[in-house]
Amino acid sequence: MTNTSEWVGSINSSGFTDFEPCASLRSTASKIVLYLFIIAVITSTVVGNFLLVLAIAYFKQLHSPTNSFVLSLAIADFLVGLTVMPYSMIRTIEGCWYFGSIFCRIHSSLDVMLCTASIFHLSCIAFDRYYAVCNPLVYGFKMSKWRVTVLIVICWIVPLLISFAPIMLGLPEIGIENQLPNNVCYFLVNQVYAVTASFVAFYLPMFIMLVAYWKIYKVARRQAMQINAVEKQMNLQSSDPGAPKKPRHKSSLKREKKAAKTLGIIIGAFLVFWLPFFMTNIIDPFIEHQTDMVFWEVFLWLGYVNSSMNPFLYGFFNRSFRRAFFIIISCKICVPGSSPNTDLSNTKGNERTTKTSHHN
Repeated sequence: MTNTSEWVGSINSSGFTDFEPCASLRSTASKIVLYLFIIAVITSTVVGNFLLVLAIAYFKQLHSPTNSFVLSLAIADFLVGLTVMPYSMIRTIEGCWYFGSIFCRIHSSLDVMLCTASIFHLSCIAFDRYYAVCNPLVYGFKMSKWRVTVLIVICWIVPLLISFAPIMLGLPEIGIENQLPNNVCYFLVNQVYAVTASFVAFYLPMFIMLVAYWKIYKVARRQAMQINAVEKQMNLQSSDPGAPKKPRHKSSLKREKKAAKTLGIIIGAFLVFWLPFFMTNIIDPFIEHQTDMVFWEVFLWLGYVNSSMNPFLYGFFNRSFRRAFFIIISCKICVPGSSPNTDLSNTKGNERTTKTSHHN
């Protein structure tokens, strides 16, 4: 390893200007604000995903192929918040790495693996919903328990293969002249690794999500138009021709808009949170790592925020999940007589159902 003065010189010559390792670049007030904000993000990530895991694991009504992916996604995001974000927070705010070069590699490996696993699960959820909406007759076969299990295993094995093995062996650093000292932990990669890992971890899953959700949107739109036409025909054939026609077709248009809005939010959030990082990740090695560290930190934390938003996007928008969260937070599952068979579809009267639900 080079000493600090050699490191500063090499950094400046390669484009990382105005960067001093372990220098206090922020005031105490700004550090406090950043700590409070990032701790809130970490807490939201850990608590939100823990609720998602507990809800799916406990309530039998939530046991489904789609929710198997959501459960595994929540585990990945939970681990991001628990094992990756805290160390990244200290590095971001303090501008220094206190945990040694070996743990730096372990932390980078966990970062790449868990974030990639999270993205893979998002594409599997899109794949699952594509078959559920566009090919419902073969959905039971395509998304059997065995196939779902295989896909979930792939969602963990592939990220593991592109993270721990190459990073611990130093393969992404081959060809990079600058070597980081022990008190700095930034994941600089060569061109080959940047392109390969970014394609596998982001661009391929992004393509799958875009294609799947576009097809889902077209099918939902076509179904809404068909429902609209049928309802209009039923109105014309009404037994009371003098009665005013109720615009029942508006319900189908409302469903169409809601579906389009939900898909738009899911895709939009995914792209907003991760696209800046992976675009920079590919470009940076080709411009000799001249990207300012501030941009790296901002883009990286945007990606982390995706892990805290997934429980909202895939859980809180769903009525059954919202009801499950309410029951868990109010500790009703701790009450004697509570059952995993609780009906989560009703918004009223569930307090009685929680206590009197039947047992299998």
